Formats: sequence, structure tokens, C-alpha cells
Amino acid sequence: MAQPLHPTHPVSDNSPTAGRTPVVLLLAGAGVGGLVVLGALALWFHYGSQVFFEMIRTGLAACF
Repeated sequence: MAQPLHPTHPVSDNSPTAGRTPVVLLLAGAGVGGLVVLGALALWFHYGSQVFFEMIRTGLAACF
């Protein structure tokens, strides 16, 4: 007789790190996003808004 492809009872993960992966990924993404924002603000304050927007405009023009 053929066996079912999926078990009748779901397999549970009882390891100590079960369920922490999404939280760790979310925190890592938030940390990287925060560093990007801080870097942009640092460039803005260092070079001024005119040069900052000129760099963005030149970069976008190079992409398109």
C-alpha cells in the first residue's frame, strides 16, 4: 500500500533557535537600513545639500 507524502502530524522543531531566524533577519535588515540612512545624512552634512543632490542626479542620469 502507498504511504502518504505528508505526515499526518506536523513535524515540530524543538531546537533552541526555532523561530528566531525571522527576528534575526529583521534586525539585521533594520541595522543595514539604519547604516545606509546614517551614511546618507553624514554625506549630506559634510558636502551640503547642493552637492548631495547633484551626486544623486548624476548617478540617476548614469543609470538611465
